[in-house]
Amino acid sequence: MVSKVNRRRFTIESFADRLTAKCREKGSPVCVGIDPVWERLPSSVRAKHRDADDSPHAGIRLAAIHEYCSGVLHAVAPHAACIKLQSACFERYLWPGVQLYHTLVNEAANLGLLIIGDAKRGDIGISAEHYAAGCLTDAPFADLDEPAAPDALTINAYLGDDSIQPFIDAARAHQKGLFALVRTSNPGGDAIQTLQLADGRSVADAVAALIARLGDQPGNIGQSGFSLLGAVVGATKAEDARRLRELMPHQIFLVPGFGAQGGKADDVRACFNADGHGAIITASRSVLYAYEKPATDDWMGAIEAAAVKMKAEISALL
Repeated sequence: MVSKVNRRRFTIESFADRLTAKCREKGSPVCVGIDPVWERLPSSVRAKHRDADDSPHAGIRLAAIHEYCSGVLHAVAPHAACIKLQSACFERYLWPGVQLYHTLVNEAANLGLLIIGDAKRGDIGISAEHYAAGCLTDAPFADLDEPAAPDALTINAYLGDDSIQPFIDAARAHQKGLFALVRTSNPGGDAIQTLQLADGRSVADAVAALIARLGDQPGNIGQSGFSLLGAVVGATKAEDARRLRELMPHQIFLVPGFGAQGGKADDVRACFNADGHGAIITASRSVLYAYEKPATDDWMGAIEAAAVKMKAEISALL
């Protein structure tokens, strides 16, 4: 059963306002992606949680993943504004994995971190409403000890506005945030997102215009000037980021691809507004597995050092 949630009292109701304030508090817009892979966990952690008879056991592996992820949270909490939990890494372990996902949401919140659920959900009609309720609301089920939901969720914008609106409605009702896929960091996305439309725009430009329009709906813009509906714009797409920033002035950019995927500090400069706000830069593997090269037994120390290094590199831009 998921551990009891300590209800958070928000003095700033808008997610965009809370995120902007948290970036100021931490001194940098750093997000650490938590994508645990069993085979890459520290050897000392795996040694304490060995599968019986060399057969995979979900409970044993999840105990190791829990210990590791808790260590990551404590290592990065002083330096990161938020964390991004990759839902797929937990869903592969079925219901015990989903339970651990929600447990980590609660642990991160208690450490003062904002949490982005990276699930890239997308559907239409009642299915979208179900996804939004399941992913964004602190469900009031007495027998589940009120499992915590993340502060924000990644969604797939490529089904159009009727797939996005149910998520906006839920996010607005519960003071949560959204990050819609616009220009992704994976090379395969180029085949679709760079296609030129009849009016001369790219597909990504058209999606950006859609996100800007939906994000500007009444009640969506916080005191910070940013919308609850943000956009995913990859760190490896620096040239596109400049144009997309002009198209989406009120969107906070969630910028993956920093570090292991090749994104550098200079590449993400265009994602920010002139005042140095409006983007959150995320790195996963370069921080999570910093203890691999060079190899060290002090895995928490290596992770913290990598988070500090990333924070310094991004702060230098701003």
